[in-house]
Order: sequence, then C-alpha cells, then structure tokens
Amino acid sequence: MPIRLVVAVLLGALAGYGFHRFVGCRSGTCAIWANPYLATLYGAVLGLALGHDA
Repeated sequence: MPIRLVVAVLLGALAGYGFHRFVGCRSGTCAIWANPYLATLYGAVLGLALGHDA
C-alpha cells in the first residue's frame, strides 16, 4: 500500500474528527457529524477517495 494513500486516509480521518469536534452538529440530529466515530470514518473514506490514483 503506497504511503501517499495511507497519509491521505489518516489526514482525512483527522479532518473528519476535527470537523466533528470544532463544527459538528449542535442539535445532535445530524447523522454523520453528531457521532465522532462516523465523522472520523467519513473523513477517512473521503481521504481514501481523494488520495487514490484514478
């Protein structure tokens, strides 16, 4: 597995968690951003998609 892909996934996961932590969903009704695990997973998937060579 290329190091670039691993770095992209880790940065995406960090960004997803950071978004949950600092922006998040104040009402708690947002399906993804209200849960830190889902926000981190969503960020990691986005990092994977952006870091993958097409």
